[in-house]
Amino acid sequence: MKIVIAYSGGLDTSVMITWLIEHYRAEVIAVIVDVGQNENLAAIKKKAVKTGASKVYVIAAKKEFAENYVIPALKANAVYEHKYLLATSLSRPLIAQKIVEVARRENADAVAHGATGKGNDQVRFELTFKALAPDIKIIAPWREWEMKSREDEIAYARKRKIPIEVTPAKPYSSDANLWHISYEGGILEDPAREPDEKMFRMTVSPELAPPEARYVEIEFEKGAPVSLDGKRMPAVELINRLNKIAGANGVGRVDIVENRLVGIKSRGVYECPAATVLLAAHRELESLVLDRDTSHYKELLSQKYAELVYNGLWFTPLKESIDAFITETQKSATGSVRLKLYKGSVIIAGRKSPRSLYWEELATFGEE
Repeated sequence: MKIVIAYSGGLDTSVMITWLIEHYRAEVIAVIVDVGQNENLAAIKKKAVKTGASKVYVIAAKKEFAENYVIPALKANAVYEHKYLLATSLSRPLIAQKIVEVARRENADAVAHGATGKGNDQVRFELTFKALAPDIKIIAPWREWEMKSREDEIAYARKRKIPIEVTPAKPYSSDANLWHISYEGGILEDPAREPDEKMFRMTVSPELAPPEARYVEIEFEKGAPVSLDGKRMPAVELINRLNKIAGANGVGRVDIVENRLVGIKSRGVYECPAATVLLAAHRELESLVLDRDTSHYKELLSQKYAELVYNGLWFTPLKESIDAFITETQKSATGSVRLKLYKGSVIIAGRKSPRSLYWEELATFGEE
């Protein structure tokens, strides 16, 4: 049997390779998809081989992730439950698509993922697998194996000398990509507990941010960000630069108790500096260029779009239809927005557009 797995090098997928080999007597092929997680992919590849993978694919997908997933969601102003900017949700259909492509190339019998039984990712991966390869077998070890907790996984890994970074004292589950870093588990499972400051990697505490405000200007063309502080650059570079600028000013921390697709409430903490700034800027630009009825109706579709993405329904007719509407609304979304970043806050400092519907002579309180 040949199984292709989505591999991150974290606790779940590290244990998974060994378990699949033992349980299914299978050849396991690992696929690492680079969506901007900013990790040592060569070391992760080496780790996959060391734990039993017969072959490892490393797929560069940052550009595709930014242009085909992140930017469409930004154009839609998609935010789940007013807080979550969907970064993990956006990456899963792309990763699953790459898994399917490798499975076809390798003539694999099955695909597998390391998502837990309590999470949304199992649904996101599997709905994409079924949409793109309905004939292929799906294996979800967390729903099959005898291990019931991360502590069980840690014990399993130690017994088999599988190298891991997670420990019982630091059991966070973390997922990083171009658009954010997420944190779950450990003390975060108590919604009354404040996150440990040492946990954060992209943002400084607002209290420690610089005493002077940092201004940024973002230019958009048809809803897509194309320029930062007057310099044009590709989406990946713009997001990376803005992550550093906004993160250094304490911008982009989110703490949410969210309603999961599987029917439970779960507490998550996120760092999303660039996403926070770009969303604020895009909304302000739309306030200038969209008429009232279109703007109000788009708000309704933005919420539905976020739900579809969160629930793993990327490759569906409804999502594609909403995309068509969003694309139409963005024809006039060209212009620039100036923002002030100060100790964790994002303040609008100005907006302008050649397609603006704002008419000063009509809006004035003066003689006109």
